Amino acid sequence: MIPLRDENPSSSVPVVTRALIVLNVAAFLYELMMGPQLREFVFAFGLVPLRLTLALHEQREALLYPVLTIFTSMFLHGGWLHLIGNMWYLWIFGDNIEDRLGSVGFLFFYLVSGVVAALLHVALNADSRLPTVGASGAIAGVLGAYAAAFPRARVVTLVPLFPFFQILALPAMLVLGLWFVFQFFSGFLALGFAPRGADSGGVAVWAHIGGFAFGWIAMRVMGGHRRVSHAWVEGE
Repeated sequence: MIPLRDENPSSSVPVVTRALIVLNVAAFLYELMMGPQLREFVFAFGLVPLRLTLALHEQREALLYPVLTIFTSMFLHGGWLHLIGNMWYLWIFGDNIEDRLGSVGFLFFYLVSGVVAALLHVALNADSRLPTVGASGAIAGVLGAYAAAFPRARVVTLVPLFPFFQILALPAMLVLGLWFVFQFFSGFLALGFAPRGADSGGVAVWAHIGGFAFGWIAMRVMGGHRRVSHAWVEGE
């Protein structure tokens, strides 16, 4: 299922959401200009689990740089599809969470979600030498928060009913809940089939799971599940 838009307009201008999208796009355009140096750049500013693991256990005086890569990695992406997919979800769901938390609170929440997601990924891939990049973990936190705060808000979704596609307005809990279930089972499959101690490439699904779970719990703790009068009104 591909969400197209939600029927849950925000009451304020999502300044931080838009700024995050601009920063991510700008960072990706910079990546495109790196040429042959791109690989070295990604290894330098991406999150490498082994680098952080060693810093935590053996090189505590050199901890600052590996910790900073948790944040820099959130603004890097591995390709156009990776970037567009993340920014699309942030555009659809970020404005309502920013509206609920306020701009400063939303920025803090977004970054903390990314950190939680990254740390779970590192914990499960401590020996990996592969760099992880992308805003997926932070955005998963936004999705979890949205599911907690607006479970009944309608999300206009492109649903594949092979060989046809249909556009349906579905509850956010269904759309985002199915997304989480898919990530959850993908994560367990990855744990079951990955060789012990081997580098794990591909999508960091446990970062998605950690981010979503954190977002859900954080929003529930903050009292985010409150009915709002515009939750069923069409618009973006």
